[in-house]
Amino acid sequence: MRGKRRSSSQSWDFDYIGLPVETIFEKLGTSFSGLSDEEADNRLHQYGPNEPVRKRKRTILFQFFSKFLNPLVVVLLIIAGFSIFLGEKISATIVSLMAIISVGLSFYQEYKASKETERLSEMVSVTATVRRNGRFREIKISEIVPGDIINLSAGDIVPADLRIISCKDLFINQSTLTGESVPVEKTSDPILSKNNSVFELANIVFMGSTVVSGTALGVVINTGGSTQFGKVAYKLATTAVESGFEKGIKNFTWLMIRVMIVLVLIIFSIHAFFKKGDIIQALLFSLSVAVGLTPEMLPLIVTINLSKGAIAMSRKKVIVKRLSAIQNFGAMDVLCTDKTGTLTLDEIVLEKYCDVVRNEDEEVLEFAYINSYYQTGLKNILDRAVLEHKELTIKQYRKVDEIPFDFTRKMMSVIVEINGKNRLIAKGAPEEIFKRCTKYELDGEIFEMEPLILADLESEYHQLSSDGFRVLAVAYKDFEKEKERYTVEDEKNLILKGYIAFLDPPKPTARKTIESLKKLGIDFKVLTGDNELVTGKICSELALDVKGILTGEVIEKMSDAQLKELVKTMSVFARLSPLQKERIIHALHENGHIVGYLGDGINDALALKAADVGISVNNAADIAKESADIILLKKSLLVLRDGVIEGRRTFGNILKYIKMGSSSNFGNMLSMTGASLILPFLPMLPIQILLNNFLYDLSQVAIPVDDVDSEYLMKARPWNVDYIKKFMVIIGPVSSVFDFLTFGLLLFIFKATEQLFHTGWFLVSLCTQTFVIHIIRTGKIPFIESKPSPFLVFTSIYIVTIGLFIPFTPLGKHLGFVQPPFGYFVVLFLIVVVYLLTVQIVKQRFIKKFGYE
Repeated sequence: MRGKRRSSSQSWDFDYIGLPVETIFEKLGTSFSGLSDEEADNRLHQYGPNEPVRKRKRTILFQFFSKFLNPLVVVLLIIAGFSIFLGEKISATIVSLMAIISVGLSFYQEYKASKETERLSEMVSVTATVRRNGRFREIKISEIVPGDIINLSAGDIVPADLRIISCKDLFINQSTLTGESVPVEKTSDPILSKNNSVFELANIVFMGSTVVSGTALGVVINTGGSTQFGKVAYKLATTAVESGFEKGIKNFTWLMIRVMIVLVLIIFSIHAFFKKGDIIQALLFSLSVAVGLTPEMLPLIVTINLSKGAIAMSRKKVIVKRLSAIQNFGAMDVLCTDKTGTLTLDEIVLEKYCDVVRNEDEEVLEFAYINSYYQTGLKNILDRAVLEHKELTIKQYRKVDEIPFDFTRKMMSVIVEINGKNRLIAKGAPEEIFKRCTKYELDGEIFEMEPLILADLESEYHQLSSDGFRVLAVAYKDFEKEKERYTVEDEKNLILKGYIAFLDPPKPTARKTIESLKKLGIDFKVLTGDNELVTGKICSELALDVKGILTGEVIEKMSDAQLKELVKTMSVFARLSPLQKERIIHALHENGHIVGYLGDGINDALALKAADVGISVNNAADIAKESADIILLKKSLLVLRDGVIEGRRTFGNILKYIKMGSSSNFGNMLSMTGASLILPFLPMLPIQILLNNFLYDLSQVAIPVDDVDSEYLMKARPWNVDYIKKFMVIIGPVSSVFDFLTFGLLLFIFKATEQLFHTGWFLVSLCTQTFVIHIIRTGKIPFIESKPSPFLVFTSIYIVTIGLFIPFTPLGKHLGFVQPPFGYFVVLFLIVVVYLLTVQIVKQRFIKKFGYE
């Protein structure tokens, strides 16, 4: 194992498939006892962390300078470059300062958020069971090295490429790598043929695949990028997948850039060619207009909002693995969830153990206890409930073999020796047990299971299920002759012994939280693998509006079009396979819904990945946590509600800046275009435009801490760029109307010189832009029905105050401003007040027609 790292070619597969275990151990320098800690540490340094795509640690400088690649920042830097080239150092300084502040604060917020995410991620790290120094223990998957001995059981993610050295009924889902959803059986036997494709090798399991059923021991032969999964992951890592939120931000950004290019070209043409002015001055003015249209603070506002939302959610025991998932969390209008542990306490207790006619039977309990005690697979909550109900003495039974649980059979069996003969004891879903039974036992006698009797027996089981119990059937079979190995083929001609019934009561807060989610506009759907009788009972106790229950068997026969129609009305789905859960998610997408999925099981992984926002819990199966976007440290719907509220608050504050920035900038640039046509001079000097935009942007940094109306939080709001476009086109021109009014007053009432005109419009523009956020930030009457945060009020007043004082300072004179007469400030006050009232009226009419997003 020393020396050079092995080649990442596929030759290693064939190096190990035909070798006996002892030879493999010799080649890998390991044994059944596993590696020593010292040797494992050496190999970790030699091979590196077991990560499919090694996350290169980017330096702080690299992270900082990468922020300058944002399209909005690139526009500012180009403008700054032109300004330097044209000798306008002050203009270049202001534009550069705007870019650096936006980049710097955005970097700081994102860096701080990434550190917080790293810290929180330690709480949900995925582990594997590895034998080191002769003892099994849990270690992080990233610390696994070639030669490690790995223990696998149902629900595990295979942590590396392994050669199986021993196994029992091992079935692996390789869909991550092959796309085949049907699990494949694996074996520990050597393979002589080398003609198989890589993924058909029966004694190799691959990183990223999952254990569907059975148990196994495997030795690690490849880790990290040398695994088959690592090779695929490396290719995929070069293609970033955009979330809906990221697409929305990108679409808005390019919308503003397109508008900016059109208006800048028009304004430049007017001054350079139509008026035959100074081309350099026209270019500088046009570039300044471009800055005015650029929402350069957008990256900062988005980053601050998302990181603030993630940190706030972490305080409520919600970990955000992907920042952009926050918006989908808030936009979610359908929440699909499994039943057990979400709607219920996840505290299963054994309530009944009875014979086939529901009379209490201690022997049924004993059989169930033996089955749960001796099984070595993943002990579920039902097994634990059996074992915790009563401690029984079963030393007289010696375990011979077992047939592990899998999702196809929905049952498991153990074989024990008693009184010199072997007995198979099976426990599982009643409908599956019934298929394998030919007889039943009652009062110590064995009877044939005739069709008429079968219906009566099934009715007893249905009665228990309809009472809200989770029911398993218990059956057995005696073998006169010993067998070397038992398989699923031996689970035939069983004798039905009786039933064990469990109760998982609804959570005391479940009904209340479901009602609160409905008030938030979230439709609630239950997707469960459990039977329809138990599911219906629980749902009725929670006052869910159950309009029929759709089962997996019915869904299997439906076309996608039929399912798309049915999911509109159906709210409860039972007996679902993982693929059927995924189909339901896709059907909801086809109907235009933003879908969340809450799940913690192996069979939830596909649905978690398919949903817009996958939500899991810290104690979930490995594959569920890996598939999720958001991790709940407490599996509680109350926490979910808090997360939705935080997501909506975060998105609401981002939209405030977008609506305000787009409409105000658009209106100002329309005014610039109009003024350029009618004025004999520039309506505002380039440096004054830049200063105006700089001060106005600074006033907006308080938006992330602003309050959001409670009514706004009650509805899911997905990205709607068309709505933003309408808002910009309708609200923006209102400011243009008041700008032209200002032009008239300055020219005809105050007989303004060029300098006074520049000063007068600068102050009107700054005041109206800065204060209009208080109108746009709410769909209600500002200050009366909806109050902004104190910090937003402070920044607005502070920036406007600075702007009003600038003409009276030496800096103002240097920038081309003059001191306006006292009467101007009276007019300024009236214009600002009437403008804000007008925007409020137009906004209300806009909301009445298009709604409030």
